[in-house]
Amino acid sequence: MTTSFPGNQQPEYQLTDALDIDYYEVFADIGDAERAIWQRTREFGEAHVDTMRQAWNDHHYPVEVGHAMGEAGLINDGVDHPDIEKISPLAAGLVNMELSRIDGSLGTILAVQGGLALRSITMFGTEEQKAKYAKAIADFDFPAAFALTEPDHGSDSTGLSTTATRQDDGSFVIRGSKRWIGNGAAGGVTVTFARVIDEGAADHGKVRGFIVPQDAEGYTGTPIRHKGSLRAIDQADIFYDDVTVGAEALIEGIKSFREVSQVLYATRIGVAWSALGHATAAFESALAYSTQRKQFGKYLAEHQMIQERLTRMLSDLVSMQLYMRRIAELETAGKLKGTQAALAKYNNTRTARRIASEARDMLGGNGILVENGVIQHLADIEGIHTYEGTESVQALLVGRDLTGHGAFA
Repeated sequence: MTTSFPGNQQPEYQLTDALDIDYYEVFADIGDAERAIWQRTREFGEAHVDTMRQAWNDHHYPVEVGHAMGEAGLINDGVDHPDIEKISPLAAGLVNMELSRIDGSLGTILAVQGGLALRSITMFGTEEQKAKYAKAIADFDFPAAFALTEPDHGSDSTGLSTTATRQDDGSFVIRGSKRWIGNGAAGGVTVTFARVIDEGAADHGKVRGFIVPQDAEGYTGTPIRHKGSLRAIDQADIFYDDVTVGAEALIEGIKSFREVSQVLYATRIGVAWSALGHATAAFESALAYSTQRKQFGKYLAEHQMIQERLTRMLSDLVSMQLYMRRIAELETAGKLKGTQAALAKYNNTRTARRIASEARDMLGGNGILVENGVIQHLADIEGIHTYEGTESVQALLVGRDLTGHGAFA
């Protein structure tokens, strides 16, 4: 028997459904191919959202969802390889945006597996490495990591101290540590960056890339626990205790930190798209809540203050959408500069934070319930705001471009 109590009439809110808010019709004229992969991404995400939400609650990485993402053909991130479906920069962005709108950890799986690891190998690997790893990584036959950040070298990653000592037979002995490495303890391979030690060699002291199996002797990856952000994908502490890899592990095209930067510039575009996905989810939840929640005898949407706040959030969201459509156009034309990618990340993660914070406040106490989505997006934005270069790093990259003066030191 159901008992009714005074004041116990709160409805069940529906706040996480897509509303497809596109006030300036920024995406209204996209092509059929782009719209099809966007829809494919939405169907995939909605099929796995319950698993991901529970995993976020449990601080658990459901690697099987990564495998399913590969099977759905969503881990190519626009890379160019004959064995991988070729999609446009706009389509790649829409995939990233939609995954992040549904769940931030899904977006980060794509960013690590496709944006970083896959891109490193397809851009700079040998033909043998591409043949062995590219399609396998895109299909998520195994997890792949990108190990650049170290415990003592985050924003100043050019100062990394992990070493790779060349041996007489051409092999390398890698020694050092990395931190915050997505997929770094998931049982696959790790694209590892280390400084070569080989006195007299042309690359002595240079940063090179290596493909390191995670089951190699001396490799230890341990998931970082107690995260408050991106809780459904593991980042790891990695220790290389004299890990030996053969000469074939060297990614030939990565000859200095310059090539590493090219990968990072490309993935910053993905982070900016991801931020748009988070912001879209937060705004649409706030809008939906305003039409379902009553206070002072009428729906929130009927209050002047709420309408003003929604308008302010919408203006921010539209600016993010316009940023990313233009970024896709520049990338398609081959005109996108690294500093433009940096500015997009700088703008969008900052703006997404603002939108999500406003949405959380509008939902009141309901805003801190994970089931309503907003608090999870707010927390996950903190992760993407930091990775692939902090706000300060992006500002310094753009500032150097504007003024001609480097101010990193």
